[in-house]
Amino acid sequence: MFQLQYLYVLAGLLLLAVAVMSWRDKANPRRLTTGAFWALYGLIFLVGKWSGSLAAIWISDEACAQKVAHIIVGVIVVVLAILAGFGGVRLGHYHQPTAEQRQKSAARLGNRLFLPALLIPILTIIGVLSFNYMPGLARTVFGEGNHTTLVTLFSISLSCLIALAVAMRLTHAKITQPVQETRRLLDSIGCVFILPQVLATLGLLFTAAGVGTIISYLTEHYLAVDNRLIAVMAYVFCMALLTMIMGNAFAAFPIVTAGMGIPILVLQHGGNPAVMAAIGMFSGYCGTLMTPMAANFNLVPAALLDLPDKNAVIKAQIPTGLALLIVNVFLLYFMMFF
Repeated sequence: MFQLQYLYVLAGLLLLAVAVMSWRDKANPRRLTTGAFWALYGLIFLVGKWSGSLAAIWISDEACAQKVAHIIVGVIVVVLAILAGFGGVRLGHYHQPTAEQRQKSAARLGNRLFLPALLIPILTIIGVLSFNYMPGLARTVFGEGNHTTLVTLFSISLSCLIALAVAMRLTHAKITQPVQETRRLLDSIGCVFILPQVLATLGLLFTAAGVGTIISYLTEHYLAVDNRLIAVMAYVFCMALLTMIMGNAFAAFPIVTAGMGIPILVLQHGGNPAVMAAIGMFSGYCGTLMTPMAANFNLVPAALLDLPDKNAVIKAQIPTGLALLIVNVFLLYFMMFF
């Protein structure tokens, strides 16, 4: 049966291949630290699920072994932060074709160049619909249980592999070239690439630390939340601000909603919770437009397009984000209570 761990292993092996290529790249002035960064990150993917079992080889107490494994992974994350913080991840040489060769290849392939990119969403949709509407397919591939998330991840991963095979067939590239391009993109993005995993953990820490309770206390004691408009403005702008800090509206939403949305807007003012949830998430997305913490939305496109200013996407989106926040205040005020 297919398991989620197989995707982690695939990601780990790819990162280790990138690390080896980085170590062999003499054009990179920080090739040792660059390779070490991607190797350590790949190691977390490879041994994450079995880290407790590996620790149990030396420690008989299972609970203690699991705790030691978590500490080791935490130390690795700290080392990654140190390597990135001191500029340990640098660009190297990636054996790319010359501009003239790329032009000739583009002229030869024409619009077929877009085929691999188009195959990914098309095949992903086909895969998800097949698992949802073909009885027994999900159980045959994944076994018993609810596999909603795994269906999506499996479909998009398989689509990417098929698109990769098509791209290599079209371009006649060697098997190492996609890995070189992966390394180029990873080095261009740098440590920002690991932000989604780190921010997801940060969301759990914020929730466990009671940040929502603190937000509720501060707003109730230092803002006139008895006024509906002020309460709505506080909720909308707090959603955007916390999303900018955490880089993810999904992580900010439960914290702000538990601290402000439910106790103040719903219970105190009698607002519609469905409207609050919808516009609250929309407000969080406005914060996503304006923060480098949302690396996959704002920094990856700049790296893909080789823009000289890494924050160009954010600067272009700030006016839209601010305008939508103001619109959200009025939407929430007039739709939630009337």
